[in-house]
Amino acid sequence: MRYTHILVALERTDESKVLIDRATYLSELTNAYVSFVHVDGSHGEIYPELVDIQLDGNDHPLGEQTITEIRAFEAYSPQPIKHILIGTGDLADKLKETIESNHIDLLICGHHHDFWSKIASYSKHLVDKSPIDILVVPM
Repeated sequence: MRYTHILVALERTDESKVLIDRATYLSELTNAYVSFVHVDGSHGEIYPELVDIQLDGNDHPLGEQTITEIRAFEAYSPQPIKHILIGTGDLADKLKETIESNHIDLLICGHHHDFWSKIASYSKHLVDKSPIDILVVPM
């Protein structure tokens, strides 16, 4: 499969670098764009839209610490990052519109093997709602 735009679902941990490495590898093979998405679900749905901080770095729904951490992932990536989408709520609920409006054809996300992930798998929720291919990377 030849991908043209890869979306990486980031968490605010160093484990996200593994996902960025996978996206970098695949984008180099297929000459695809890479974009990031981070949705903070801990506050519920405060903002209904995802904000692209590449377009407007001043208008964002998350705190400065989160933006600094996401920008550090951008600096880590050897590939240029086309979009950095951030928001609140549930990523799975925002996927369809985000994928369509940005012409994304691969989503990369992580999956933890801890106790809580076995009870309520976030990646399974993404898989159930995603209209595109997903690469789920064990973390």
